[in-house]
Order: sequence, then C-alpha cells, then structure tokens
Amino acid sequence: MQRAALFSGGDAQMASGDLGELLVPYMPTIRVPKSGDRVYKTECAFSYDSPDSEGGLYVCMNTFLGFGREHIERHYRKTGQCVYLHLKRHVIEKVPGASGGALPKRRNAKLFLDLETHSDLNSDDFEYEDEAKLVIFPDHLEISLPNIEELPALVTIACDAFLSAKSPYRKQDPDSWEEELQASKHAKTLVQLDNGVRIPPSGWKCSKCDVRENLWLNLTDGSVLCGRWFFDGSGGNGHAVEHYKETGYPLAVKLGTITPDGADVYSFDEEEPVLDPHIAKHLAHFGIDMLQMQVTENGLRDNDIKPRVSEWEVIQEAGVKLKPMYGPGYTGMKNLGNSCYLNAVMQAIFSIPEFQRAYVGNLPRIFDYSPLDPTQDFNTQMAKLGHGLLSGQYSKPPMKSELIEQVMKEEHKPQHNGISPRMFKAFISKGHPEFSSNRQQDAQEFFLHFINLVERNPVGSENPSDVFRFLVEERTQCCQSRKVRYTERVDYIMQLPVAMEAATNKDELIAYELKRREAEAAGRPPPELVRAKIPFSACLQAFSEPSNVEDFWSSALQAKSAGVKTSRFASFPEYLVVQIKKFTFGLDWIPKKLDVSIDMPDFLDISHLRARGLQPGEEELPDIAPPIIIPDDPKEIQCNGYFRRSFLAALDIDDSSVMQLAEMGFPLEACRKAVYYTGNLGAEVAFNWIIAHMEEPDFAEPLVIPAFGEVASSAGAAFGAVGLDNQPPEETVAIIVSMGFQRNLAIQALKATNNNLERALEWIFSHPELEEESEPALDLVDMENNANANILAETGSEGPRIKDGSGRYELFGFISHMGTSTMSGHYVCHLKKEGRWVIYNDLRVCASERPPKDLGYIYFYHRIES
Repeated sequence: MQRAALFSGGDAQMASGDLGELLVPYMPTIRVPKSGDRVYKTECAFSYDSPDSEGGLYVCMNTFLGFGREHIERHYRKTGQCVYLHLKRHVIEKVPGASGGALPKRRNAKLFLDLETHSDLNSDDFEYEDEAKLVIFPDHLEISLPNIEELPALVTIACDAFLSAKSPYRKQDPDSWEEELQASKHAKTLVQLDNGVRIPPSGWKCSKCDVRENLWLNLTDGSVLCGRWFFDGSGGNGHAVEHYKETGYPLAVKLGTITPDGADVYSFDEEEPVLDPHIAKHLAHFGIDMLQMQVTENGLRDNDIKPRVSEWEVIQEAGVKLKPMYGPGYTGMKNLGNSCYLNAVMQAIFSIPEFQRAYVGNLPRIFDYSPLDPTQDFNTQMAKLGHGLLSGQYSKPPMKSELIEQVMKEEHKPQHNGISPRMFKAFISKGHPEFSSNRQQDAQEFFLHFINLVERNPVGSENPSDVFRFLVEERTQCCQSRKVRYTERVDYIMQLPVAMEAATNKDELIAYELKRREAEAAGRPPPELVRAKIPFSACLQAFSEPSNVEDFWSSALQAKSAGVKTSRFASFPEYLVVQIKKFTFGLDWIPKKLDVSIDMPDFLDISHLRARGLQPGEEELPDIAPPIIIPDDPKEIQCNGYFRRSFLAALDIDDSSVMQLAEMGFPLEACRKAVYYTGNLGAEVAFNWIIAHMEEPDFAEPLVIPAFGEVASSAGAAFGAVGLDNQPPEETVAIIVSMGFQRNLAIQALKATNNNLERALEWIFSHPELEEESEPALDLVDMENNANANILAETGSEGPRIKDGSGRYELFGFISHMGTSTMSGHYVCHLKKEGRWVIYNDLRVCASERPPKDLGYIYFYHRIES
C-alpha cells in the first residue's frame, strides 16, 4: 500500500549506502531505552494524539517523549533534537478471498502490542497495519523501517527497544498490574490443606494484627494476613510474607479483588504478581464462589444489595433513550479502571470559566514554557486535559458522507470519541497511596487532593482555586463560664449532615424495614426499596446548630469543661461546593452509605449563615494554652521515659472523632493517626492534621507508635497552630524553653532536626555560639508559621485570598455515586450547559432527560450577584 509523506517533499529518495552517513551527525543524540525508562509511544505529551491519529505520533530518540504533528516542531525548536521515530497505525479493509470471505492479513503486527484496538470495528472485515519510520528534522527526511542492513547497529538496536518498550503507565505496586502476567509455576500443583477453613464475605482482618485492609488470603491454608506497604499502597505489617517464610506456602490472593473475571494473585516464591488459571477451584476450597462474589475492599458485595439496582438505573437514567452530545465541552473520558471519580470531578472543574481561562486560555504560553519533560508538569497536563475536553477535537459526530466515503475507500478512519486521561492520572496520583491504585476512591477526597495541587502549582497571576476558597468562623463557648472564642479557618467544601430524624416518610420506612426483615428471614427477595426523603432545610438546620466539643479545655476555668461550637461563613465563595455526608461507619467499622433522597434546591440562599464576630455582651476566653507538665529534672525525659509515657496515653483513641473524619471520606487508618497524633483534641484539630499530611506517602498506612525522640516530633505536629507546614510543635518548643533556652533558639534547633526533641537538645549544646545569633532565623520561622498548609499558594500578612460576595447561589452541576461505599460503585456527573442538563458517564455524554438532583453526593453552585 502506498504511503503519502506527512510533509510535502519530505520523502527523500536515497541510496541505501547513504543512510548510515545521513545519521552519523546525530548518533550522539540517539539513546537506547534501558529497563525502567519510560517510552511514550502511545500518547502525545501535549495532546491526545496517538499512532491512531491522522498525523501519527513522533517519539524523540533522545528524550523518549511522544508528540503529535501539531507539537513536534515546538519540541524540535526547544531541544534541538533532530531524530524521531514516527509511528502510525492504519486500519484497512481485509482483502476478500476466493470464497468471498476475508483473508487474514497482518503486516508489522508486533510493532504496537500495547495499543488499544477499536471496539467499533468488525475484526472480520478490518485489520491493523502498523508503520514505523525515522524522521530527521528540520528537513523531514524519512527512512522507512525496517532497514536493518542499511542502518547503523546503534540505530537498529534503539528502534527495536522503542518498539518493544512496555507501557510507561505500568504501576509500581501490584494493585494494578498492567503488564502481561505469567501463570505461576505453583498454580497447577498447589496443595490445599483440608482444614475446614471457610472465608466469610465480610469482616476480614489480619489474623496476627488488627489491620483490615490490604489483606491476602493464602491459597494453601486459608490464612488471612496483611501485606507490606510495597505490595500495595494501603500498607500493612508484612505478616503475609512472614507466613510464607515460616511455611513455604507460595500463593496468596488479595481480598477485595475477587470478581467473576479473576483476582489479583501474588507468588511469594516467584516474587511477582502471577496468574492462577485454577483460581476458581482454589477459592472454592475455602467456600468462595467467584461467580457469585463481587467483593469490595472491605468485604461488601454490591450484588448482594438487590434494591441498589434502582439507584444505578435512576442515576444513569437507564431505560430512557438519551441523545448523544458532541462538540466543544461535550467530550467524554475513558474509565481507566475505577477512575470514574476522577472523570466526574474533572468534568465539573473544566465547566468553570476560571479554570478554562487559567489553563486552556493560557495554553500557548503554558506549552511554550513547559519543562523539558512536560509529562511531569502539572500545568501542562491541566492545559492538555482542558483542551481535550473543551476543543471538540475528540468529540465529533459521525457524518453520513464520511461513512459513505470510508466504505468506498480501502482505509477506515476511526471516529475519535472521548479521551483517555492516562497521562494525567499517572501524574496527579503519583506518590499517593490511594489515587495511584486502581481501586475506587472518594470523589470528595480527590477534589481536595486536586485543589491542593492547584495551590502548589500557580499558573499566571490568578489562582483558579480561589473561586472555591472561603473562610469559616468557628465560635466556641464554655458552657460553664459562658465565655467565647472566635477563630477562622480556610475551607473549600460545605459539608452538610444528613438529618435522618427529619425524614418525611417515616411510616413508609418503618413498614419497609419490617417487610425487609421478614423477607430476609424467609429467604424471599427483598421488597421494593423505600428511600428516606429528607428536606434540604433540615440538613441546613443541622449544619447551623451547635455541636459538642469533645474534651474541651476551658482557659477561663483552667480545666476541662463542656463546650459547644458553631460554624458560620466569614466569607462566601464564588463557587460553593456542597457535600452531602452520606457515608458513615457501622458498628463493625465497615463503611456504609445512607440511601436518601434530598430535595436539593436549584437556587440556594445561605446569607443567614454569614458570620457576625464577637457580639456586644460576649466575653472572650483568655488566650491561655493548656498546661504542660514537665519533669523537674530535664534528664528525666531521657532516663525515665516520662515524655514517652505521656504521649503513649493518647493510644486510647477517641472513636467518635475517628468516625467523624472517616465520614468525610478519609482513609480509616489516616483518621486514627490524625486523632492519635493530635492527642484526642477532637475532630477539628485532627482534620487540620489530615490536610497537612495527606500528601505524604504513608498517609493511609496503619498507625505505628514512634520510638522515643520521635514521639514529640510526630505527636506534637498538630498541636498549637495545627496544620501549619513544617512548624515546630508548640509543646516541644515549650519543653526546650522551660529548660532555660531562648524561644527563637528552640525553634531554630527543632527546624534543623526535623522537630526531634532529643536531637534538638544535642544541636543546641553543639552550637552554643548561635544562642544570640538566631534572631534572623526566628523571623523566617515566624513567616513560615503563618503559612497554612491548606493554602500553599499566596499567603502573607493579608491572609488567604478570598472572593467574598453574596450568599445566593444557583445549581449548575452535581456528582452522584452509586454503590454501597466510597470504596466501590460508580460516579456520574451532571452539568447544566447551554440551558439544559447533560450527563457525563465516562465516555458517554448525552442530553439528560431526568437529572436525579435528589440523589447527588457533591453539588456545585455558582454565585448570583445581588
């Protein structure tokens, strides 16, 4: 088949002997990919062009980056790299055989093993033909491959390495094993002990500790044990590996990954993820039927909850013929495997004009000034995603004339339908133990993670996340002295509690529960679901009512007392994000979802929630910190372990605070650590600890009690001005100051030793000359102490930037969740565009006929100016 040159005049004919001489000047710039190098041969760094695109993909032979036709010149000008491997996949019609059927014909079939195929093509009529050639810039000289005999050996080796390179998006953790797995050598001959072990469908925990996630079932003896953190981002204590070392039982399956299609299996002997062709038989030995079990991370089975089917149908508008939407702003996003939470949030984000202007409006500047590796630049990937969603380039309706033309010609041009945000997800989730996995996640938690990244990567003079930021005034009152304290904090989401007690259909709910229990006892199908109907006004009232403060210490009484807290808006954001707190925990600590219907208003007025500050007649609580008990002899800190014992007392973790945080969608282990490290001072203080530490790699790992010397560093990290970035804990500073050292020197020493008390004392004694020279350092520390970790962008003497205004809003979008918990199910986004509602269900974008506004999880409102 004849190929047309991509650039006119670029297909220069030359003798075979000239090929080597032609490449000689560029040989020093050609690199051979090594193991671990990422070769981006499937996707452009700046767009969603691929070898399937009309212009194909150019892969730099030096940086291994891929570029579409529109962006290759930019990379050439910026780097001076001249040699590129051009990859193009053609879809052609099969040649009919003598019998009338198509003859199987495939050339260069092994060039792109990791390219996805088009599901809309009939494999009986069409096939792929892959083409590769070297292109030399700036003259666009082309050398078709393979030309093994004519090319220098280095170039041939490099080309082979490029074409056989694995996908750059393979995960480092086995939670999403994308590489091709091999069958384990133990699978066929695995011996299973007849010990009567049966695995229940829920309530799992490690048999050697209390870890309830990242659990592995040993397929020989049925032991349920936890993995180590490098087996899976969620962490563990390594008991599964220890068990293998003790017994030699080689294979384990990860609980929570078992579906009718298979499960994640790891071979301790082979030290890699493997396939078990006999997994169904091996699981059946322990009473697990793969065909009947769709288990989530915590043991819940969606298909066990029959009434949930109605929720899936209503939210996805099943049973209604929906009209597909095409063009700018109507581009779908491929689900990469439980990535619907990301798709839904980003569709909502890029429907907001401020984000459109910041990234798509500044696209030329962002691309021109991008770093040498744009795949690792947040603003570049945001601009790429925004352009992909808003340009309409990847959302074109099928044209009848084009279809007729394709039938007349041999070559078939696949219709672009949506984008695959693989590069974006790989970057934005890098280093995060949850979002880097292929497990389902909480959309609210991802939204906060995303806002954090926007704050840390400013673009232009304005920060688009300013539109979400608002100030919350918290009024805390001592019930005995009646004195008050007013504080302010930054937030991005209004969290509304579900006022279940205000349900308007209580009689129906009671009758349904009785019928459900009777049906369960009799083994009959459950009755038709009755969903609690909650007035929105009741949820808003619950939000505004005072709440008790756990372990409140009154500075007026100098003792613990009863305290209440109320929250009000010190400022109203330009865009108000409202989360319905549907997720809670049962007595067994399994996350559950409140299946409720709330009459969310199209127009919302929360002006009455405006903060008023200190009122006439109110008396403020004294600004006195709780007392810190310090040993008379500082040496006792080291010799009798007093400080260690005082913090170990905090091991009695306040379960109510943990549950409050877990209901917000944060990982359970992170909530336990937050409450522990903040000394059980309440959910508010622990929440600030979470915000300050949620980017850390071990954020969701189980709580590990630190060794002496680290206790003060970790436990005190959230005391005082909790949530401040790298601020020495006030309790540790006070201990050093009580020993007679200056406060500025104590802060400087702690900063120099990562807030380690023992090392800080040693640092002070080894730097006596700095005692009177630490004033400049104190100024720097004080500046840093004013930087809230939740506002990592512009802060200073004026505080965080806010866009205050009216408290009246109009609904323009909502994200809905289907399933039993945030760890399972599916997310869908509805947005109001051009006067009508549109449903974004991954790749499917359609005009909405019945937007289920009463079943949403996260709602987006924009301000209406008075």
